[in-house]
Amino acid sequence: MSNIVLIILMAIGGVAVAMQPSINARLAEKTGFLEAATVSFAVGTLVLLLVSLTSGQGSFRRVPDADWWQLSGGLFGAFFVTMTIVGVPRIGTTAVLALTIVSQLTAGLVMDHYGLFGMRGIPIDYKRLLGVVLLLAGVFLICRR
Repeated sequence: MSNIVLIILMAIGGVAVAMQPSINARLAEKTGFLEAATVSFAVGTLVLLLVSLTSGQGSFRRVPDADWWQLSGGLFGAFFVTMTIVGVPRIGTTAVLALTIVSQLTAGLVMDHYGLFGMRGIPIDYKRLLGVVLLLAGVFLICRR
């Protein structure tokens, strides 16, 4: 896959991530927030299962060989989706997304610095730190009422 295709797909993914909390929050009005999170994950799981089984990429046979922490992504995803469902009606989509982005980038900065989860280490420098601080200032402006 070329970088341009990847960039386009990531941009589409960003739009999808922006839409998901509001859609799920509306579903929660009908079903409840835990039920909406469950439905969201169930639909996503079914779609991914179909794509995985028909794509011919990889295999589920090696899942038992994975370390316990390598299976924790779904737990974090479920927590994230549930918190966005709870947060959007209270503080709004923009605030939820701004808090999510700055939290992700802060965690990413630390994870890169220490090379966590076997990834290559990328030291924290003043430019990267300043970027996160400026984003944090943006979050403050967005969340301020």
